Amino acid sequence: MAHLFLVKDIAFQAGLSTATVDRVLNGRPGVRRQTEMRVKAAIAELEKQQAGAMGSGRVLAIDIVMETPQRFSDAVRAAFEAEMATFLPGIFRCRFHFAEVMKPAELVQLLDRIRLRGTHGIVLKAPDVAEVAAAVARADAAGIPVVTLVTDLPNSARIAYAGADNRAAGETAAYLIGEFLGDHGGKVLVTLSSGRFRGEEEREIGFRRSIRAQYPNIGITEISEGHGTDAATGTLASAALAADPAINAVYSIGGGNRAVLAAFDAAKRAVGVFVAHDLDADNRALLAARRIGFVLHHDLRTDARSAFRAIMSRAQASGRAVPASLSSVEVITPYNMPASD
Repeated sequence: MAHLFLVKDIAFQAGLSTATVDRVLNGRPGVRRQTEMRVKAAIAELEKQQAGAMGSGRVLAIDIVMETPQRFSDAVRAAFEAEMATFLPGIFRCRFHFAEVMKPAELVQLLDRIRLRGTHGIVLKAPDVAEVAAAVARADAAGIPVVTLVTDLPNSARIAYAGADNRAAGETAAYLIGEFLGDHGGKVLVTLSSGRFRGEEEREIGFRRSIRAQYPNIGITEISEGHGTDAATGTLASAALAADPAINAVYSIGGGNRAVLAAFDAAKRAVGVFVAHDLDADNRALLAARRIGFVLHHDLRTDARSAFRAIMSRAQASGRAVPASLSSVEVITPYNMPASD
């Protein structure tokens, strides 16, 4: 298998041991087809990153670490890859580490591996728990800047947060749903992927506060810990609908929207209004089909740009504080949906 990269770089990109990668590269027996495909995909990713990093100037290799459903990680990957080309001659090379569900111990192990291996920076979407904050502190002590993405770790040693104002996003969702339901009222099914994520908690707080203050005839039922996956989220939504016949609207904070809609269909229940987050491929299709009414969207390329600039700022002036950078939230309907990248 022809390549131009060190075995340790391929192994790190693929998430495999150097011994396993060596077996694959040299065609030795006892390697599963799935493992071989992971090595090929890692080499292809490194080739793409190298092609985007051609030219003069310093190369900053950074690691993007996220616990998130694949539909969102795909959108984040596209945004960071698109922004890399705009930073010549300060060139970035991104290594992506995505998983739909990670235990805190697994996430901490990955962050420590990255720290020990070496990196110019980490962009992190992770739950706000003590062990993750401790891993961020270890990275910062090693001179590695950490920027949180979409969901913050405000009590950690991260140097900046790149994302939207999540409380304002929740308040916007409350306004859309409250004005749509009007005096008829009803009950909103609020879906979270997990209560461990600060960004989702902030959205929920903003939503509840606005509903309570402005739309007291609207109730709220919450489901959580579906991790944005269709199977788990669908099961939780079905149980909530069976338990409460008043539910007639959805505020999807954590995703799994196809599964939520399928639960309403199976129960033969109508959705008065459905507000979702993020203009990923699933939500584009659902919005175009009029299955959901509104998507609260913020530009991930703006977030990527903010993360890059924060890391560059730290590289150029070690120890200098980097202010938080908030991206604006747009209300997207079927009539103003931007073209996909």
